[in-house]
Amino acid sequence: MLLAIDAGNSAVKLGLFRGSELLKTWRLSHDELRGAEFGNQLRSVFDLAGHDPKNVEAVIISSVVPELNPTLRSLAEQMFNVTTLFVDHTTNTGLTILYDDPSQLGSDRIVSAVAAVEKYGPPCVVVDFGTATTFNAINSKREYLGGIIAPGVMTSAEALFARAAKLPRVAIERPKNVIGKSTVEAMQSGIFYGYGNLVDGLLENMLHAMQETPKVIATGGLARVIADALHFIDEFDQNLTLDGLRIIYELNKA
Repeated sequence: MLLAIDAGNSAVKLGLFRGSELLKTWRLSHDELRGAEFGNQLRSVFDLAGHDPKNVEAVIISSVVPELNPTLRSLAEQMFNVTTLFVDHTTNTGLTILYDDPSQLGSDRIVSAVAAVEKYGPPCVVVDFGTATTFNAINSKREYLGGIIAPGVMTSAEALFARAAKLPRVAIERPKNVIGKSTVEAMQSGIFYGYGNLVDGLLENMLHAMQETPKVIATGGLARVIADALHFIDEFDQNLTLDGLRIIYELNKA
């Protein structure tokens, strides 16, 4: 079995594969990644899922949090007795990366682009809703062209909650009225429709710049939160990054 680990800015997502079949996924907070506690937590989720860690034959990791990498590498070597493959711009991905400085391209963006191309075909655009919302463009030649980075919907909302003393914290959801009839409803309208228009506006500009007709795939934990406010998304794929890690492992396992 293959264990794929996606270490993001807000949480760590894990996926256990047997071949191409995704058997189980877990999501752990950064607070659960502290030394021995992480190892105990991981053993616990394996036990609860009925899987033996001894059956893990390989571990592949995408990490955008460098300080977590030593912990993740040590755990893989001690718990699974395997050498870990960390994905970066030098890894064989099947894509040509046209970023000015590929070393600055986040591995999460590379991995999701690989999965989108393999699962949906080029050209395509991946919109990843996380701490930041990233837009990633891949053309019909399997060239990663570049993208856009915007503040995530929760990041934007938290800034509003923190800096406006008289405004309450609200749930991010579609309000009953676009023109809010209460402070809560007005805030929900601003966040929901405002962020939806931000995403649609950026996608419209990106699709025009690509001069192709790409499929647009959304992923990330917050993708469904504002799904009803979006008009350019063709597919929602919550496990896109994990699938990308599996695909990259297959390309590199030899």
